[in-house]
Amino acid sequence: MARRIPLTLPPYSIERETLERETEIDTYRASGPGGQHVNKTNSAIRLTHLPSGVVVIAQDSPSQFRNKDIAFERLVERLKKLNHVPKKRLATKPTRASKERRIEAKKTRATVKSTRTKKIHHDE
Repeated sequence: MARRIPLTLPPYSIERETLERETEIDTYRASGPGGQHVNKTNSAIRLTHLPSGVVVIAQDSPSQFRNKDIAFERLVERLKKLNHVPKKRLATKPTRASKERRIEAKKTRATVKSTRTKKIHHDE
């Protein structure tokens, strides 16, 4: 199935009535254990949220109605993640003490490295 390009940008509505209008509902036969009942009924649900292009499936229960509820719960969770906008980070100025600590650490490191080298003495 090809990924659909979102038609609208977040925030998306997470109310059940709105979602039912905005989604395409497909039913199909579930796979996996469950015996003859699962093999004969179209109990699995695939929801495609058209504005965002999000697709969720549910085939956990032998009941199509329960799977529909589970699929809508999963869709709401996914849309909440898409709706979340992280706070904008503010640039902060480093304190004078932190600058001094950094410079002191550089000086210490430089002295450690300079003592590693062998000094060559030429006696003439």
